[in-house]
Amino acid sequence: MGTRWKNIGPGLVTGSSDDDPSGIATYSAAGAQFGLHLLWTAVFTYPLMVVIQEMCARIGIVTRRGLTATIKQHYPRPVLWLIVGLSFPAIVLNIGADIAGMGAVGNLVVPSIPSSVFSAAFTLILMYSIIAWPYRKIASVLKWLCLSLLSYLVIPFLVDTDWWQVAKSTVLPTIVFDRSFFMILVGILGTTISPYLFFWQTSMEVEEGATKNIVVDKAVISSMTTDVRSGMFYTTLVFFFIVLTAGTVLHSAGITSIVTVEDAAKSLRPLAGNMAYALFAIGVIGTGLIAIPVLAGALSYMMSETFDWQEGLDQKFQMAPGFYITMIISLCIGLAIDLTDVSPITALIYTAILYGVTAPVLIGLVLHICNRADIMGEYTNKTMSNVVGIATLCIMTAASILMFVYWGN
Repeated sequence: MGTRWKNIGPGLVTGSSDDDPSGIATYSAAGAQFGLHLLWTAVFTYPLMVVIQEMCARIGIVTRRGLTATIKQHYPRPVLWLIVGLSFPAIVLNIGADIAGMGAVGNLVVPSIPSSVFSAAFTLILMYSIIAWPYRKIASVLKWLCLSLLSYLVIPFLVDTDWWQVAKSTVLPTIVFDRSFFMILVGILGTTISPYLFFWQTSMEVEEGATKNIVVDKAVISSMTTDVRSGMFYTTLVFFFIVLTAGTVLHSAGITSIVTVEDAAKSLRPLAGNMAYALFAIGVIGTGLIAIPVLAGALSYMMSETFDWQEGLDQKFQMAPGFYITMIISLCIGLAIDLTDVSPITALIYTAILYGVTAPVLIGLVLHICNRADIMGEYTNKTMSNVVGIATLCIMTAASILMFVYWGN
């Protein structure tokens, strides 16, 4: 068991970080507003996530470079600046929204301590651990924190759940042709297929390869594919159970408006009891502690590769100051957003807009890279990867268009 746990790759952490506090808010809103009708989206998005993350991981393993470095080496400079220019503010806003969510839930658990104190404490803890700990320790702690998400799998069993209706809603898609439905659908797609995960997955495969001295072969690629599939399955399972919890508990009680994790937690307590409430809160804090290092780390890798700075979570601060200073700045800005009058929901809206623009461009680039033999050698895409990858590109492009159409109305 211990050996297997140590051998778990970056897929688990990458997947778990996708269920961050802002994602939990999105999934809770989906369940509260539409009941169980959106459970099918968990099944629908799973293969899309797997294929894109597998391609990103393969790029890292084969090239031994992060995604930004690969783009910088093989594509025109304006493409690089477009990606960096859109990703930096989106990731920082996401960090701010997640810090706010953790602080709000901490305050709900211990009302005597203000949410701002919790937010500052969580930020300082994360900042210290990222800078002071080596990569292997960080990776190990993040993997253990992933277990906190299991709390969401327990909640539906604590309340009265119609499992027959759950099964029907999972396999039979329901589509409602109105603005609110498509807004939630776009939010789910943007939350599950987030651009920052592309950067993190690629860079983590580079880190893993360096620490384990991995030689690329078909066995390594096969192991990576299994790791990615497992990690994405875990995040999809948690996504499914959060929608199920909100749909079963909140929607059934007539609570259909949820915009923050704080709203979800508050509404859950009187309806599902203290145990369900506590499990939900633990999950929010746990996933925030996973997601924020991933967000800040993805940004640091991106900036370091853009400006040719020394990078890596295994590097000491003095050996990679630009890498760590980027993390510190992103966390400080994220905390500042929480301590100002900027609404976390406003931050999430702008994050979604920026991700919506960035995701199709990045997916197109990842597809192109993975089909170039001069970059990937013998490990270019197979037909199925291209089919699902192109479908994902089309779906994310359509989602971006829908986002602008509906937000403009």
